Amino acid sequence: MAEHRSPSHKRQRTGSEVPRHEPGKSFNVPGLVVREHTFTLPLDHNAQPGSRYDGQTIQVFARELMSPTRNENLPFLVYLQGGPGFEAPRPTDASMWIKAALSSHRVVLLDQRGTGRSAPITTTNLAARGSPEEQADYLALFRADSIVLDCEAIRKMLVPAVSFGGKWAVLGQSFGGFCATTYLSLAPEGLMEVLMTGGLPPGIRLPCAAPTAYAALHRRALAANAKYYERFPGDVEVVQRIVRHLAAQPGGGEALPGGSLLTPRLFQTLGLSGLGTGGSFERLHYLLDSFFDGEGNMTPSFAKAFESWHSWDTNPLYALLHEPIYCQGNDSASRWAADRVRDSEEFSAAFDAVAAANEGRPVMFTGECVYRFMYDDVAALRPYKATADVLAERSSWSMLYEPLVLAFNRVPVAALSYFEDLYVDYRMSEETAASIKGLKLWVTNEYRHSGIRDDGVRIFDRLLGMARNAVFD
Repeated sequence: MAEHRSPSHKRQRTGSEVPRHEPGKSFNVPGLVVREHTFTLPLDHNAQPGSRYDGQTIQVFARELMSPTRNENLPFLVYLQGGPGFEAPRPTDASMWIKAALSSHRVVLLDQRGTGRSAPITTTNLAARGSPEEQADYLALFRADSIVLDCEAIRKMLVPAVSFGGKWAVLGQSFGGFCATTYLSLAPEGLMEVLMTGGLPPGIRLPCAAPTAYAALHRRALAANAKYYERFPGDVEVVQRIVRHLAAQPGGGEALPGGSLLTPRLFQTLGLSGLGTGGSFERLHYLLDSFFDGEGNMTPSFAKAFESWHSWDTNPLYALLHEPIYCQGNDSASRWAADRVRDSEEFSAAFDAVAAANEGRPVMFTGECVYRFMYDDVAALRPYKATADVLAERSSWSMLYEPLVLAFNRVPVAALSYFEDLYVDYRMSEETAASIKGLKLWVTNEYRHSGIRDDGVRIFDRLLGMARNAVFD
């Protein structure tokens, strides 16, 4: 089959200068000076001569933030967004953690490859990559190791070698913390300090940590459901009624405006956004409150709001790479780990929505998992079910973590773990923290997973102080 290429990936002539940096425009927002940067980088940093991706490039975009004083003598800090598959924040002012960071750093908001303005992967252009197998090969280039190699290439072009030894700092939130740990493994020489919030990756010594991680997170989802229903006991009956209504519809669900089918199992995925961040319980309660009209039908406002709660149509990388971010090395296929966990003896009855509703038990919402059925129920994902199957069975992946390198780490690292984190299990994160020499760990139940958004100034300042007071044996 002929090789498919999108316009974002151009083949370079021999002798072309890659990587390449193109400074863009500058503009002001309240309290910030914003500079835009575009970098032309290899699509496959490890491509062998004559291989499929040899010579192909990708454009990666970033915004540099400075205070209006434009202090260009400060070190750089690159922010790695959670996900996978989400673009960096679009700042409208100097607020949250950015306000604190600007007193000590020039901040780089990186659109990780495949997101935002960095050759975004969409449900439209992914189809142009050819067969499911070709699409899967392409998507394998968008994991943490490729993101880190992008960062290293950008650092060498952006950070003067005479300033801070040419090094920069990293702040990784959630999946961004996974990337930061990969950075510590693959290229620690480029780092002056690393901060992580809710992002210490679980099972870094395992070929695929997904089954273990998802088992822990299903247990946390049950605990979060219990807390939710304790807060809003009247919603037990409301949710049961919704599930019975959906199950009774022709086809087993209600059609949504975008073409998805709202089945009981898809309805349960509201827990992904509704159970684990600051204010999410309240948002979920008000959403459920809007489901029925006066005649007992689903309201258009609920249907529209449900679709806006998820990003399957705008950020398909989040679904397609959700299990592969846990895989490394050989014999590392995820094999639909979330489904295997949910269908296990421990969880199958607890997460059976229809049975729970009919038996008068509280219906359990699910957490941050991507299940195979979503490629049937979600319209935007249906064309990529075969691609997702290929990714699930892929048994050989690039390495993400080097435990021996981490054991001899010399980079100051400070990490925040949320004791009741619904997305990244605290106990598994604690194991990883113990394997990174010199890492200083702050554990708290003051915040949920969105702590950096909810109280960013305090969190950033404390983590930076912890990192800069690091002492190595």
